[in-house]
Formats: sequence, C-alpha cells, structure tokens
Amino acid sequence: MPETSQTISVPERLSKLRRDIEAQGRRVLELLLRAVDSYFDDDREKAQAVVAGDDLVDRVDVEIERASIGLLGDRLGGEHEIRLVVTIVKVNNELERVADLAVNIAEAVIAGQGDGRTTASTFRVMANSVIGMLRDANRALADGNLDLATQVLRFDDTVDRFKVEILRDTRERVDRRELAVGIAFRLLAVTKALERIADHCTNICEQVIYLQSGKIVRHRPEGWSEPEAPQA
Repeated sequence: MPETSQTISVPERLSKLRRDIEAQGRRVLELLLRAVDSYFDDDREKAQAVVAGDDLVDRVDVEIERASIGLLGDRLGGEHEIRLVVTIVKVNNELERVADLAVNIAEAVIAGQGDGRTTASTFRVMANSVIGMLRDANRALADGNLDLATQVLRFDDTVDRFKVEILRDTRERVDRRELAVGIAFRLLAVTKALERIADHCTNICEQVIYLQSGKIVRHRPEGWSEPEAPQA
C-alpha cells in the first residue's frame, strides 16, 4: 500500500521535501544550461527540448506546493521547521519562474537562428555568470551556506552592469548597421531574461538567509546587510 501523510512521520516528510526542492533546483539549472547552449549554438532542437522539459518542472512545482501545505497543517517541531517549509514554498516559486525564463530564451532561439554567434563577448560572460549564480544558490540552499548566499547577493550588481554594457553595445551596433534589428530585439529579450533569472537567484539566497538566521533581508531601504547568528 502506498505511503500517505498519515503513515510517514513529519521529520521524514520534511526530509523528503528538502530532497525534492534540491532535485528541482538541479532540474531547473539543467534546463537553463540547455537554453543558454541552444542560444549560443543556434540549436532549435535543443531549444525545443527545453520547452518540453518545462512540463516536468511545472508538475513537480505543484507536488512540492501540495506537500508543503500538508506539512504546514501538521504540528511542526518549532520555528526553524516552520521557516524551512515557508522557505521551500518560496524557493519553489522562484525556481518555477527561472524555468519559465529559460523557456523564453529557448523560444527566442526557435523564433530565429543566427543570433548566438553575433553576440558580444560580454553577453557570454553574463550568461555564464547567471548560470553560476543559480548553481551557487542551489548549493547555498542545500548546505545552509550563508557565505555562499552572501556571494550570490553581492554578484547581482555585476550582472546589472553586464546588462547595461550589452544594451549600449547592441544599440551602437544597430546604429552602425552591423546588427539586424530583429536579432537585436531577440538579444535584448534574452538579456532581460538573464537579468530576471539573476534576480530570482538573489531571492532564493535571501530565503536561505531567512531560513538559517531568521533575519528578513528583503525590502530593506538601507539595502542588504550581514545576517545575524542562526537562531534556534
């Protein structure tokens, strides 16, 4: 007989939920890697696989949300366990949004070939940086690593600078008629998608800090600051 929430203990269900969100993080990272590769390789087949792969991300997203709601309705062991479930719910949403943005990149490839090989080197650096941010955000969540979460938050400004440089370079190349307008529009759309993915990575790391320290570091007018020591 399959196990139900009544036959599995709360600690076991929490452990499974953690494994599920970590697996979802790896799944979304792989989707993003394939999307970026499809852009640089001008590979429509790989891009179509990214679009198809989003279905599994969506299904797991719903499963994690349902499991989280079930746990919140039970007696959890304390504040940290409540924070864990709340964190997983929010991270789950961030990952689903990242997957959607990876699909946007793949759809840009499907819409027109030839784009990836016409981009400036800064664009490739930005793409690799965002991939690294998602990888580190996943690791920070899995390991409860505040230092790594901090690094991701601090790198977001660098991604923003890359975006500004790419926008300026694209506009200048269009003005010089070195870049077709249609390709420029797709490049800007992909750049915007990467910037938004970076934002979602910082959101994940803010949740890691909340989970480990109990400190809420978003929506702070003075900006980000060092988290407090972990609370029980």
